Amino acid sequence: MVRLLGPQDRLLTRLEREFPLVSLHVRGNEISLTANDGEDGATQLADAQRLLIELVDLVRNGIDLDPADVGVSAALVTSKSPTGPTAVLGEAILNSRGKLIRPKTAGQQQYVQAIEENTIVFGVGPAGTGKTYLAMAKAIQALQRKEVSRIILTRPAVEAGERLGFLPGTLTDKIDPYLRPLFDALNEMLDPELVPKLMSVGTIEVAPLAYMRGRTLNESFIVLDEAQNTTPEQMKMFLTRLGFGSKMVITGDVTQVDVPNGISGLRTVIDILDDVPDIHFARLGAEDVVRHSLVGRIVDAYSAYDEEQLKRRNSVKNRGRS
Repeated sequence: MVRLLGPQDRLLTRLEREFPLVSLHVRGNEISLTANDGEDGATQLADAQRLLIELVDLVRNGIDLDPADVGVSAALVTSKSPTGPTAVLGEAILNSRGKLIRPKTAGQQQYVQAIEENTIVFGVGPAGTGKTYLAMAKAIQALQRKEVSRIILTRPAVEAGERLGFLPGTLTDKIDPYLRPLFDALNEMLDPELVPKLMSVGTIEVAPLAYMRGRTLNESFIVLDEAQNTTPEQMKMFLTRLGFGSKMVITGDVTQVDVPNGISGLRTVIDILDDVPDIHFARLGAEDVVRHSLVGRIVDAYSAYDEEQLKRRNSVKNRGRS
């Protein structure tokens, strides 16, 4: 019961916030629920009962919950999603130093499942949807299961070019700022002392995208991050590196393109490969953001703003033609 309610009853408080027409009363090891208002209250009561049953199952299976998990679970229940909270939150990928790494939304769960079932997966969505984090967790899981012999993590160094030579230090020092997010995730998922050892023997490789040219990557789990900043030529080059026994996950946000000419390899490849078997495009949205709850609202606000700007531009064009 203590784990179900959370410290200072935080989980219970979040549950009450999700179902304002339901009163919850805790006495000992019993929770009673009462609807406060007519038909809407009865609907919320049924949803709250189903959610509590799901949360009890999760707690019994050793899953530690937080208020965000309750919010995601409530959304799954009220939307009548065929994928319930137990299926989403109960699918652990890694146990990293006592912390379970797992999908936290239905979209993330489908993304993880797609990585399991397909050779090439594109994770497309806004910041905070777990595209890269979950891909790296699946890569480490595959390495631990001996499904692959190495992990290759890469991303384009968009601003490199001529400026790279003016940065201080060795080549490793120069490219480090571009690859630092990948190192941070590795150090969070693995023992920080183990990471340099795995890198020194080539089991884990973190390198700029340009280093992939001319290679064939066999028995590897390859993750391309920030793929929206590839050119169409770079994307084709990367995809054709695929070797036997390998998987690829390509992640990016098509709304944050920094390629100088604005032509993104990720946008182009969606049109080219959308119907090719064994290639899956997982599209994540604001509902899959698992950072601070404000991030999801920021993503929604920017999407609404972009749509409004597009409407205005189209309206101006139409007036000009008339």
